[in-house]
Amino acid sequence: MILNPATIDIRSSHVMAIVNLTPDSFYASSRHASYEAVKESVEHAVTEGATIVDLGGYSSRPGADEVSVDEEWRRVEMGLHAVRDAKVEVVVSIDTFRSEIVRRAYEAFGAFIVNDISAGEADAAMIDTVAELGLPYVAMHMRGTPETMQSLTDYDDGVVKGVVDYFRERVKVLEEAGFAKENIILDPGFGFAKTVEQNHELLAGLDELRALGYPLLIGLSRKSMIYRPLGITPHESLPGSLALAWESLRGGEAIVRVHDVAATHQVVALANYYKRVGYDKDRGRS
Repeated sequence: MILNPATIDIRSSHVMAIVNLTPDSFYASSRHASYEAVKESVEHAVTEGATIVDLGGYSSRPGADEVSVDEEWRRVEMGLHAVRDAKVEVVVSIDTFRSEIVRRAYEAFGAFIVNDISAGEADAAMIDTVAELGLPYVAMHMRGTPETMQSLTDYDDGVVKGVVDYFRERVKVLEEAGFAKENIILDPGFGFAKTVEQNHELLAGLDELRALGYPLLIGLSRKSMIYRPLGITPHESLPGSLALAWESLRGGEAIVRVHDVAATHQVVALANYYKRVGYDKDRGRS
């Protein structure tokens, strides 16, 4: 069953399970090509602790195939039917930069979270569409397109300032379009227009992004910032993913977008425990 996002507090920590509906996402184990595979995956993810599932019908990895609106919608619609029919209750996020996908999904299935890698820059109608529908919106930092982004990694004053300044401007655009503050979520865009070193610099600077006053979505599961420094493959990178998930949560609440729900749920639960018993991020008693 698909829950309205209003049933959860998006400003608190959540595990968001990645459910790719594409044949070419970078991590093969996250690909789900059939209704039954999606339904089973969603039921399993919720049992393991996910409160949000993120459905994506268009791969954003460099070199991914172009996908038409109709093909993306075919994939997303199949995924939404599977979630609706699953024997669990969960909030849905749809990973898309196209306003047409948002409108079709809303009209057919009701409210969900919009997860837009372009922060509204890839489709001029996206921001007005989401504002009209009153949906929670994840705005991600990226430069260029998935095809060109890795050639756009020069930041005059450092990547942290570059990302913070970008979001100051995008938040103004969203609020002028009528977005409620509580519906805005910021994603620093790990792996998008950033080198491995810049990704780690950004991770260390998350407090500067949190200072803007919006909840964060953190998506670094099994990415190159983990496996390249270690000289391993994405398949071998779960321990590193968990270590960086913990680091991303030390400064505050966040939605953590992951491939490995059960393991990450333990990290989130421990981070919440540390906050509850009164330890700050420097591990001193508050």
